[in-house]
Amino acid sequence: MKSLELDKYHGLGNDFLILRDLENQFSVDTELIKRACDRHKGIGADGFIIVSQPQSNQALVAMKLINADGSEAEMSGNGIRCLTHFVLMQGIVSSEQFKIETGAGLREVRIHNQDPMSPIMEVAVDMGIAEIGPDQPQPDTTRRARSIDMGNPHLVLFGPDPDIVDVETMGPQIEAVHKNGVNIEFVTVTDQGELKIRVWERGVGETMACGTGSAAAAVATRSWGLIQEQVLVHNPGGTLHVDLSNRKIILTGPTEYICKAELYIQ
Repeated sequence: MKSLELDKYHGLGNDFLILRDLENQFSVDTELIKRACDRHKGIGADGFIIVSQPQSNQALVAMKLINADGSEAEMSGNGIRCLTHFVLMQGIVSSEQFKIETGAGLREVRIHNQDPMSPIMEVAVDMGIAEIGPDQPQPDTTRRARSIDMGNPHLVLFGPDPDIVDVETMGPQIEAVHKNGVNIEFVTVTDQGELKIRVWERGVGETMACGTGSAAAAVATRSWGLIQEQVLVHNPGGTLHVDLSNRKIILTGPTEYICKAELYIQ
């Protein structure tokens, strides 16, 4: 019986299956990835990450990310932080700071607690420089919207408390008008000057947390003058810290190792 050995991690409930393929020996097709990520007929995850050798000599490993629906994503803030945790636990990397090759370019990561076998870690990632688009007119005048490119596309909608938003309805409706899909953040500023968000992720649906979405929400609300350079972003699954004090955005939060899994290959 053939099987695929995977490791499962999550960042604030945003979960990923990770495959070590440094020797480029596995041929993993879309249907297998969709089955692995299926929460009823597979292991269950928001995304599938393949760790391979990088093409750039500046990076120590490369990350390929496939969404639960089989589509490929350029970047994931939580995914790359989970991958960082994985390569440390696997002994692939021993440095506390290094670069990873992604579909959105090179990203530098830093581990704050460097016990290589710790099931919980605090990991920061340099998210690069956001491209801030123009405000997008909305039919609902109580909302303000802006497109943000974090290496993957986002539309940040500022308005009422995200808890009252029907994300499962509004998310796919808004995404449908974008040719290549888009990640959508429903965001508001709390009384403490922090952000509260819910995210509809392209290729996944609503997730417990989103790293690139948290960064995009911070960039957009900062561009509107609503927050400071340091902000806590409260996702349904927990809180991420976003630092906007430099051109490059730093995203920091916890990651957790869940389990090893063996997926039967039909």
